[in-house]
This record gives sequence, C-alpha cells and structure tokens, in this order.
Amino acid sequence: MTTPLSLATHLRLDGAQVLTAVGEIDMSNADSFREALNRASAADGRLVVVDLTGVEYLDSAGLTVLFTHAAHIELIATPLLAPVLTISGLADITRLHGIGPGADGSGLSANPG
Repeated sequence: MTTPLSLATHLRLDGAQVLTAVGEIDMSNADSFREALNRASAADGRLVVVDLTGVEYLDSAGLTVLFTHAAHIELIATPLLAPVLTISGLADITRLHGIGPGADGSGLSANPG
C-alpha cells in the first residue's frame, strides 16, 4: 500500500524550481519523490528548493533521496522534521530554512552557508 504523497513543482519569480511535497515520504513512495526531484533538477542544473513544510513523516528512504541531491537542493521544513534532518546529518550539508531559532517559516536558515 502506497502512503499518500502529493508532489507539485513550480518556478519561483527568481527562476528557481520548487518541489513541494505534502503527506508522508517513506519507502512506499520514495521512488515517486526521487522521480519528481530528478525532473526538477534536470531542468537547468540550478538549485532546487524542496518544500517539506507539508510533510508529516520522513523515513530513511526519503532521506536517501534527499542525500543523493544534497549538493543541489535547498530545504524548507518545519520544526517537526528538525530531529530527523539534524540527526541524519542532512541539515549540515544542505541549506535549510524554517527550523532554526525563532523559526516561523519565514526562511530563517539553520545552516547559513
């Protein structure tokens, strides 16, 4: 049984690709997540913004997809995902917004560089 996951892409005004995920990312739908991220990445080689603010659960299969693209993604997440993103080390190697001190979803970065 596949866990519900909605994936949508759009371009920001600055031309950056945004992949928005809503639901849960686990082994049952990680391939769909990977394919969507591959398509967003293939567009022009630019940084892809992955919006995880609507994700309620992220397991190791989802993390693997994110690690594969870590050099070319920027993450937006809520404090709910902070433990898994931090403990996995992903927060240390990607630009991450929304989970740092005073996080309110306004784009504060947990990793400024």
